[in-house]
Formats: sequence, C-alpha cells, structure tokens
Amino acid sequence: IFALNFNSGFFMVNFNGTLVDNTANSLAENRGFLLGDAVFETFKIVNNRILFLEDHYFRLMSSMRILRMEIPMNFTMEFLEQQILELIQINEIEDSARVRMTVFRNSGGFYLPETNEISYLIQSSELKSNQYILNNDRYEVDLFKDYYVTKQLLSSIKSTNKAVQIVGSIFAKENDLQNCLLLNDSKNVIEALNGNLFMLKDGKLTTPPISEGCLNGIMRKQILSIVKKMNVEVVEEIISPFDLQKADELFVTNVIQGIQSVTKYRKKDFTNEFATKIINELNQQFVLI
Repeated sequence: IFALNFNSGFFMVNFNGTLVDNTANSLAENRGFLLGDAVFETFKIVNNRILFLEDHYFRLMSSMRILRMEIPMNFTMEFLEQQILELIQINEIEDSARVRMTVFRNSGGFYLPETNEISYLIQSSELKSNQYILNNDRYEVDLFKDYYVTKQLLSSIKSTNKAVQIVGSIFAKENDLQNCLLLNDSKNVIEALNGNLFMLKDGKLTTPPISEGCLNGIMRKQILSIVKKMNVEVVEEIISPFDLQKADELFVTNVIQGIQSVTKYRKKDFTNEFATKIINELNQQFVLI
C-alpha cells in the first residue's frame, strides 16, 4: 500500500528542471519527505523468518503513538509479517534479507497535519549471510562533537530525521574513521551513528540508558538478555568520554550486523573476545534454530 492524498488540486512543480504536475511526482506532497513526518523499522530475515518480530512490532506501534499517527485496525503483527514475507518471497530473497518499512502520515497541511492517517512503504534487499559474523577488520571510531542528541523521548524512536547521523557519517569518512560516537546535550556518550554502544571494563558490561537519548534498539534488548544469562554483570549507566579509554572492549549493535567490535578509539586498542562469545550466542539462540 502506498497511498497519497492530494488536497491542493493540480499544480505544476519543478522537478530537476522539468515542470510536471504535482500528482506526477510522489514526493511533492509526501510528509515523510517534506517534514520528516515518518518512522521506520529495519528487519533481518533469516530462512523466511523475521527475527525479533514481536519487538519490532511493538516498537513501531509505540513510535507511531508517540507521533500521534492513527494506527489502522488491520495493522496487526500477523498482517505486518504477511506483508513483509510476501515481498521477500516475490523478490526471491527468503534465505537472508534486509527489509525496511517506512510509515508516514498522509499528505495535507503544513506543520499541522490535515489527517493522522498513514501509508507505508516496504523495501527489501538481499544480505550475503544469514548468520551474524563478527568483522575483525580495522574499525576505528572517535567522538562526533559538531552536534548533540537531546535527552528526550523523540530521540529514542526511529524517525526519518537522521541529520546528525548523516553529517556524522560524512565526518567519519572525511577523517578515515569507520564510525563515530554521538554525545547528548550533557556531553555523555550515548551511541554510535548506526547502533547502540556497549562497553566492557573489568568484567562489567555497560550501555547507556534510554533516558540519555539513545535509540531503543532491538538488538540492544537481545544483548542485555543474553549477557544476563551468562552471569556477567550488565548495567545501564552513563558513559563519559573519559570512560572509553579505560575500557577493555567497545562494540556497536544493530539488528542487521549484530555486533561490530571497535578496534581503536584514539590511542587505545581493544580486543573482541567478549563480543565473539555474544555473537556465537546470538547465532545459537536466534539464527540457527
């Protein structure tokens, strides 16, 4: 379903130097494009199965409620699953796939929408492996200090407003870094550009609490659960920039990659022994079943 409501009549717009009817270009009144009035979820598919489907579904519903979008009556978890699996089957990528679902408010209005009804777009692409594989290549990070993430509920949802992550990614490329770590408005470290951050120090695993402004990550939740079962102390506590150079391991988590170990932060090199144990547990519990 990709529905757009055009309430402003037929007007011409200039698209890349060509005058076209506004109804001929789906971007002309798309609130997700014009105002970032959208949220999204990224799913990993393994052997025709959506990993962590329930967690994704409830996070999506929560995000839509926070933005006061109207949730259709048929928007059940079973409906969502059917829509995603149908797409990857048609594209013949059931073994291993990445799926993104973007939900946006229907067109109409300016800052104040004319409706809270929604439409959605589901996209899919093939992944090389259906298992989580730890990348042992050089992975150097540093702090991104040009812009900060605010400590608020909106920072914890997956909205399409990712300007900080985009500019941070450009900064990382320009400085030959593989990633950057983001700071909140209290100048505490909260996450990486593309996932949650974990720090291992003296046998204790730490990740910033959601209240600090980090994403409420699906893989973050799985890692917390796995580590607790391993009888390892795990806490949700503030991480300062000074803590990073005292760490034994740093790693970044997201649903698609699983775990990415950091090999270097400034002058400090890190191991990945603990991350290796966790990624093996991930595959045993969720992928190889």
